[in-house]
Amino acid sequence: METNTIYLESVKKQFLYYKTIGEKAMEQLEPQQLLFQTNEDTNSIATIVKHISGNMLSRWTDFMTTDGEKEWRNRDGEFENDLDSKAAVLEAWNKGWDCLFGTLNSLQPEDLTKIIYIRNEGHTVIEAINRQLAHYPYHVGQIIFYAKELKKTPWDSLSIARNKSENYNADKFAKAKEIKNFTDDELKRLNNK
Repeated sequence: METNTIYLESVKKQFLYYKTIGEKAMEQLEPQQLLFQTNEDTNSIATIVKHISGNMLSRWTDFMTTDGEKEWRNRDGEFENDLDSKAAVLEAWNKGWDCLFGTLNSLQPEDLTKIIYIRNEGHTVIEAINRQLAHYPYHVGQIIFYAKELKKTPWDSLSIARNKSENYNADKFAKAKEIKNFTDDELKRLNNK
C-alpha cells in the first residue's frame, strides 16, 4: 500500500479515536455538568466543544480551495458559550466532526503534498492535518480531565484502567505480532462499553 494512503487511513483512525473518547467522557456526565465552569478564566466543556466545532468548520470547509481561517468564523465568539443543553453540545460536536471526516474522506493520496493556507500561511496538506491532529486531542484531553473532575460517581476509564497495566500488557504480548493501528483494538473496546 502506498505511504500516502497508509497515512490517510491512519489519521482517520486517530481522529475517530479522539472523537470517541471525547464522546465517552461527555456521556458520563449529567447535562448541566457540560455547562459548568470553575471561574471566568476557564471554559466549560460546552465552550470547548463550541470552539472545536468552530475550528473544524473553518478549517475543513472548502479545505483545498479557501483559507482555513474563514471570514465568517468568529473565533472569539466561540468562547462565549450559548450552548444550553446536552443536545446542543452534541449537535455542535457532530457538525464539526462530520465536516472534518467529509473532507478527509474526499482527499486523495496525491493531495497530501499540495499547499493549502491557514491565516495566509502555506501548509502542505500533511502539515495542515498534523496541525489539527495536535489541536483537537489537546482539547479532548481538557474535556476528559474536566469530566473526571465533575463526575460524581466512579469514572469509567477510557484508557488502561488504574492498576490494570500488567493485565493489559499480558494480553497484548500473548498475541502474535501484527501490524495495525493502535486505535483498532481501542475503538472496539470503547464501543463495547
